[in-house]
Formats: sequence, C-alpha cells, structure tokens
Amino acid sequence: MLRRAGMYILLTAIALAFVGPFLILLSSGLKPADQAVFSFPPDIIPRPPVLTWVKEAWTAIPFPRYLLNSVIYVGLMVPAYVVVSALCAYPLAQMRFRGRNVLFFAILSTMFLPAEVMLIPRFLVVSQLGLADTFAGVILPGLLSAFGIFLLRQTFAAIPREVVDAARTDGCHELRIFWHVMLPAARPTLAILGIFGFISVWNSFLWPLVVLKDSANYPIALGIAYLAGITGTDVRSLAAGTIISMIPVVVVFMLLQRHVLEGMRGAVKG
Repeated sequence: MLRRAGMYILLTAIALAFVGPFLILLSSGLKPADQAVFSFPPDIIPRPPVLTWVKEAWTAIPFPRYLLNSVIYVGLMVPAYVVVSALCAYPLAQMRFRGRNVLFFAILSTMFLPAEVMLIPRFLVVSQLGLADTFAGVILPGLLSAFGIFLLRQTFAAIPREVVDAARTDGCHELRIFWHVMLPAARPTLAILGIFGFISVWNSFLWPLVVLKDSANYPIALGIAYLAGITGTDVRSLAAGTIISMIPVVVVFMLLQRHVLEGMRGAVKG
C-alpha cells in the first residue's frame, strides 16, 4: 500500500511538472490588469478571468491569417511527408536490392546533423529554383525526413515476410502490397508520425524565418514572435496569443491519441 501511494505521489509530481507551466501560461492570459502575473508561489487562479488579452492578441497582428497559413502548411506538408516517408521505407524494409543497407545507414546518418547545418544549402537550392518567399519554398524541403523513414522502416520490417510473399504469390504487385498490406498494418505508426509531423510543422520557426520575407506568408510561430515584438513587455497578450496557437495541437492530439496508445501498446508487446 505504501509503495503504491509513493508511486501515485511520484506520478502526480511528474504530471504537475509538465502541466504546471501550461497552467501558468493559461492563467497569465486570463488575469485582469490589476492582478500580478509574476508572483511566488504562482497565483494561477484569475480573479476574475477576462478575455481582454485574447482580443488584444487577436487584433494586434493578423492572427487569422497566420493561423490559416499554418493550416495550409500542415494540410499540404503532413500528408505528403507521411506518404513520402512510407514510400521510401517500404523498399528499405521488404525489398532486396544491392546497397540497401548502405542507403539506409546513409539516410540514418543525416539524423545526427544539426538542423542549422542544412539551412544554407537548402536556402541556396530554394533561391536558385525561384521559390524563396513562397509557400512552396517552405513546404518542399520538409517533405523528406530521415526520422519518418527510420520509424516506418522499422515498422514495415516487423511485418512477417511470409505475409508479403503470400501476397506476391497471389499476384499482387508491389504498389498493391504497399497499399493493402503495409499501410493498414502500420496505421498506429502512421498516426504517431502524423502527430509528430503536425507538431513540427505547426511550431516551425527557423526555416520559415530564413526563407520568407513577406509577413503575409508567416506561419503562426513567426506570428507569435511578431506579436512579442509588438507587445514588448505585455506578457498577458503574448500568453493569450500562445494559448490560441496551442489549441489546434491539443485538438489533433486528442483526436489521434487512440492510435498513439495502440502504437505504444504494440511496441511494448513487441
């Protein structure tokens, strides 16, 4: 009994460590002007809650435009990112060809490169193609990911080879095997990869900052930085804007959490 109680206390402390900053951020965006934001211990109950700072953040910058831009980036990038990763991972996992392992380890090695190393080469290529300061310039470099290929390659490799051989014996070509056998079996992993891709694209800051000049094309992460420059020391408006930008991420995770749990359960069983 004491051991179980200690475990619950430990888990509660860990949960508070993760949820606490979010609660402080939420309360900062809802506190009235006469209530202190910075206090110790933190006062996280707004008295009374107000939506003044939410309205100010929404009108201080073209917030709807930035949200729409991020929705467009996510809607185009994440499905293409998942499909490209799956198409690259399938032959690396289930096909036999010369240099397969060398190619896989070459792709895997790029995961150890800092993202900043690729900024200049990517920008030069995008500029030479005339795609700088465009939606395509933001989207195209992010369609290929070593992490996505690695994750799906491991999932596809865990599918018994007998299943693939049986499908080939029945006359299925590779594309049909990929669509009707591999993708349904990898659905939890695809959901996890989709969530990771969504979070990565939604929070993308550095690459759009480099490639975009026109603020009308900014995603929401750049919009929040723009809001921070406008509001200055007005912490309440910045907190309110950050909360608004986080809502889609929370909604997407809530919708796909069942698939995430299935993927984690399968990984534990494996």
